[in-house]
Amino acid sequence: MATDVPGSGPGPVDGLPPLVDHHCHGVLRHDPGPGTFARYLTESDRPPAAGTTFFDTQTGFAVRRWCPPLLGLPAHCPPAHYLARRRELGPDETRRRLLRATGIGTYLLDTGLPGELTGPAETAAAGGGTGHEIVRLETLAEHTAAAVRNPDDLPDALALAVQDAARTAVAFKTVVAYRHGLALSPEPPGTDAVHAAARAWSAAGTSRLTDPVLLRHLIRLAVATGRPLQLHTGFGDPDLRLDHADPALLTGFIRATAGTDLVLLHCYPYHRQAAYLAAVFPHVYADIGLTLTHTGPRAAAVLAEFLELAPFGKLLFSTDAHGLPELYVVGSALFRTALAGVLGAWTTAGAWSEEDARRVGAMIAAENAQRVYGLP
Repeated sequence: MATDVPGSGPGPVDGLPPLVDHHCHGVLRHDPGPGTFARYLTESDRPPAAGTTFFDTQTGFAVRRWCPPLLGLPAHCPPAHYLARRRELGPDETRRRLLRATGIGTYLLDTGLPGELTGPAETAAAGGGTGHEIVRLETLAEHTAAAVRNPDDLPDALALAVQDAARTAVAFKTVVAYRHGLALSPEPPGTDAVHAAARAWSAAGTSRLTDPVLLRHLIRLAVATGRPLQLHTGFGDPDLRLDHADPALLTGFIRATAGTDLVLLHCYPYHRQAAYLAAVFPHVYADIGLTLTHTGPRAAAVLAEFLELAPFGKLLFSTDAHGLPELYVVGSALFRTALAGVLGAWTTAGAWSEEDARRVGAMIAAENAQRVYGLP
């Protein structure tokens, strides 16, 4: 690995393969103003408290640590200087410089978020890699419902939409944690219940899908395709209730869906529960993305907690970057530095061999995702 990739260097991260970012989002095509930029540094969808800024967070400090040198500025420069340099370069050059420095070779991009964001091919081209699509089920269902006149036709239309998406998508994703919570009934809903729910959704006149019966039906359609299913768990924006996003709530559903790989996204602060589920169920995997970005220099401690129980072939790297190419840089740099710190300490103590540390590092960085998603 080139030494100019942020977070690279000797030890367990030396010689890592190009990273597979198995869960990420597009980035803005325009140059965001200072307020917009700062809002992407937090999971909150509210403005900061009076007299504060989201730059004063672990994510904000990480951006100022890793990104300015890639744009020709000193590390830790003031936010105003950094944003001025960004404007000077323009969004295309900024995106290219930052993404090319991540060491990411493959982007699996969730296309379900609104806004003027780059898609899989455009994001990957800027980063010099390859891109693939992850289809967000709720967005797919809402677009499908908008084109259906008779609600009794919706169940069949959803089935066709999911089957069609499965032809090209590498995976599906659900945000049922936001729409209902993860305490899902493990049994698929009956046909009559699905039709009744479709009629009720149509009569309600809302485009947002929150009905638990339709959500379960949609998830079951995705599971039936055999494509991996990503599930948001753990922290996110205030639209969810954190206690309803504990992955342990999925236990019944997990037992009922053996045969289709389930990937638990983000997980924090329930990452130990996610590690347990990955340890005891062969088809369950855990994602370390987003968590490391938001924990900054404490990322090594959180990564070590993931590794306490999860089998090493069950953990996958991602950035969950959204909106800002800086978040790709931070996610990949913090992953490398955390991995080097944790595995380096274990090899120094004699608990692990250096060969095993490098092998496990490569598994988490890329090889596990290549296997789960059937990538080259």
